[in-house]
Amino acid sequence: MLFNSFAFLYIFLPITYLVFWHLRGKSPRYVWLALSGYAFYSFWNYKFCALMLLSTVVSYLAGLGLLRWQDPVRRRLCLAIPVAADLALLGFFKYANFAVRNINEVSSWLGARSTLPLLDIVLPVGISFYTFHTITYIVDAYRRVITPTRDFAKFVAYVSFFPQLVAGPIVRFQQIERDFENVDRADQTADVNLAWSFFVLGMIKKVLIADTIGAVIDPALARYAELSTLSVWLCVLGFAYQVYFDFSGYSDMAVGLGHLFGFRLPQNFNSPYQATDVAEFWRRWHVSLTSFLRDYVYLPLGGSRGSRLMTARNVIITMVLCGLWHGANWTYVVWGLYTGFVVALHQVISETWARLPLWTRRVGTFGHFVVGLAIFRSTGLDMALSLLGAMFAWRGGTGIVGMKVLAVALCVAAASAHWGPNTFEMRHRWSPAWVSGLAALFGACLFVLYGSRPAPYVYFQF
Repeated sequence: MLFNSFAFLYIFLPITYLVFWHLRGKSPRYVWLALSGYAFYSFWNYKFCALMLLSTVVSYLAGLGLLRWQDPVRRRLCLAIPVAADLALLGFFKYANFAVRNINEVSSWLGARSTLPLLDIVLPVGISFYTFHTITYIVDAYRRVITPTRDFAKFVAYVSFFPQLVAGPIVRFQQIERDFENVDRADQTADVNLAWSFFVLGMIKKVLIADTIGAVIDPALARYAELSTLSVWLCVLGFAYQVYFDFSGYSDMAVGLGHLFGFRLPQNFNSPYQATDVAEFWRRWHVSLTSFLRDYVYLPLGGSRGSRLMTARNVIITMVLCGLWHGANWTYVVWGLYTGFVVALHQVISETWARLPLWTRRVGTFGHFVVGLAIFRSTGLDMALSLLGAMFAWRGGTGIVGMKVLAVALCVAAASAHWGPNTFEMRHRWSPAWVSGLAALFGACLFVLYGSRPAPYVYFQF
């Protein structure tokens, strides 16, 4: 179920909201949040609810084990078993056929005649997110950063909390534990203005900006080999704004929905296109994922504590894993290598880079990301090479259908992303002008949605 669908706006959300605030006490609200989360997930495929429940139960039992046992061997088992189970689920559903295809290609290259059959696997929506929720919970409990909960309904509600269930942000238990603990004392009216402001602004980002850009560039990129150099640059630039407003829009809507129920979800995008170097960029982009990779991958590998070469190794490994997290495709591996190399290079030249003019640093930082997106957006390495070749060597070809619409959308997107405040920086004062503006733009969103099928979020595929 999509946040930008009428089924969500007019059926699921009102029922979930009204019943939640009608209930009294922690346990009834935990149970209702858990049930609503599973109902939300089942709209995609109810069969995979069992998979999420399995991950939840294993992690919950491991948390109880960490509460009970203090000897190192048992505690390591309580860490290893649920993390291995989550990674096994993620690995099977997301990477099994990728591994089979590559084994078959290598076998064919070596002259083997037999091939392994591809598996009939459907990738469960949100598996990359809810497995990371349970992994952070167990690792933090093992490190004694948090105290595992004994309340099963509370833990199920945390894992399946519908605003962040299928596309993040990746919320750690410690970030939201206090809100869960105070769920029976939450004030229904405390943040309602902030909640609707975040939700509507996120909807505007998604429907009016991201989807408008996507409607033009997606058909163009489907015939990428025919595009001219200028058209390729416009498409890749368009994708940079599409993915930002799509994902940050979803994150804003998730934050707004959290406020509706008394939960404060963390900021996931902090104006990344205003960053002045690549390190700052990755601290601002998809904050919950990059902080996860920093705390659970990069720092355990050694971080920057070793030599410059070892630090570069740790950065590249982390970014390659970041690429693989996005999907089972060699383009994501290459994107991870490229990004890791750029971050590692920046660590070497950071002092020189800092002396450059501000506009140069901003353009260079944004430019490195746009070039990487040519790889990231490609469906295969052949497409990536074609796009990069057209970007850096003049090529004649066809234009883009809908160029005027794209030009207007890019101007609006660029002004907002590069110079405007992000949603967390806005004042959200519900003055008559603010309310009227939001209402008009929300009405425009509904008009667009009424006339077409709601577009899925880009990160649903990850």
